[in-house]
Amino acid sequence: MAHTDSRGLPISTDSADAARLYREGVDLLLSAWPGTVETLQQAIEADPDFALAHAALARALAIRARMTEAAACIALASDLVARAGSARERSHVATLALAISGQGPKALEAVLAHVESWPRDVIVLNLPLGAFGLFAFSGMKDHDQARVDLCERHAGHFDADDWWFLTYRGWSHAENGAVRLGRDLTQRGFELRPRNANGAHALSHAMFEDGAGREAEAFVAGWLPSYDRSGVLHGHIAWHEALSALERGDADRALAIYEQYVQPSASLGLPINILTDTVSLLWRLQAYGHEVPAGLWENAKAYAIDRFAKPGLAFADVHLGLLAAATGDKAAAAERIDALTRLVEEGALAAGPVVPAICRAALAFAEGDYAACARMLEPMAGEVARIGGSGAQREIFEDTLLVALMRSGEAVKARNLLDERLHRRPSPRDALWKGQVAA
Repeated sequence: MAHTDSRGLPISTDSADAARLYREGVDLLLSAWPGTVETLQQAIEADPDFALAHAALARALAIRARMTEAAACIALASDLVARAGSARERSHVATLALAISGQGPKALEAVLAHVESWPRDVIVLNLPLGAFGLFAFSGMKDHDQARVDLCERHAGHFDADDWWFLTYRGWSHAENGAVRLGRDLTQRGFELRPRNANGAHALSHAMFEDGAGREAEAFVAGWLPSYDRSGVLHGHIAWHEALSALERGDADRALAIYEQYVQPSASLGLPINILTDTVSLLWRLQAYGHEVPAGLWENAKAYAIDRFAKPGLAFADVHLGLLAAATGDKAAAAERIDALTRLVEEGALAAGPVVPAICRAALAFAEGDYAACARMLEPMAGEVARIGGSGAQREIFEDTLLVALMRSGEAVKARNLLDERLHRRPSPRDALWKGQVAA
């Protein structure tokens, strides 16, 4: 009997147990749900020669930043699929191998070619999507539109009740400005599979972009207890709840969530999420005029210092720039800015000059030179999308520009920016700021 994956594609295993466990493991992987690694390992135990199970396990380990193990798994998958694999399976493994080894441009090219022939190969199609996907980290300015285009190109190949495709199609639209459509799609996907951290995450983003901060906060508070703390998105989804609390001015609530779920000692999430969530929430607290409790900045710095020593990942680099500025570490800030500038000059930083520019602006902001900060950030406003991440995550840089404009006396520019933001996404914080600027 021929076995298939969860979307009906043939898979090369003679074991019914291995096929069943692979389907379950892939859906857990796509849900960012605990048990992914263990389930895929069970599939491999049922059939040690099952190449796709080794490849999926490699992807799961890479997501968790267990890169040595991931490299070993994908190497074994490559050997196995070369001996006994279909054309689709060989392309699948080769594409994952490029992504896992950090060859982003080649991986993206391989994904786009692969899904033209096998659009329902969801592990591969998943690679360019999301805030940290191959599109987002490609350095493209229009990666939000690219995700929408990819989803719409292949939408006809998916069932109307495919919870995974609904989730990412909806998330892509919400990030690209079609917020109501995106929210409706993500809501449908979440309702089909509530035990889905990627679905809860996408829905919280759509609510944020819809100006429904209180609703997002209540949604996360109600859903998060169903998600084990070992889940890779647990701390990040809690960050969304804290962000919504901070938007409505409840700094105490935001800090309580931060200390319970988000800070490095509390979160078991991905290193890049822990870095960026901690730094961005503490920076926002400080920029909005709230006090950051003693020790929190130092704890964030202690976590980041060894894990992100090498520059070149733009989204991490800009947050490390914020961290160095906030902690007064001018030497670290200067060292990273110099390194990033060299990478730009060598053409080795896909996101380009916006990355060192943000780091320089953060240093000026922390030193109280708000006019200089604004001068650096204003010309880069249209380039910030190149660093990747989501709209909610990148808003910190627009917030920094706005506060710098207000504090440097640029009332007209600040009002214009606030008007545009309030039109794009109603926010209680922006409404308050507009009143202050008008006064």
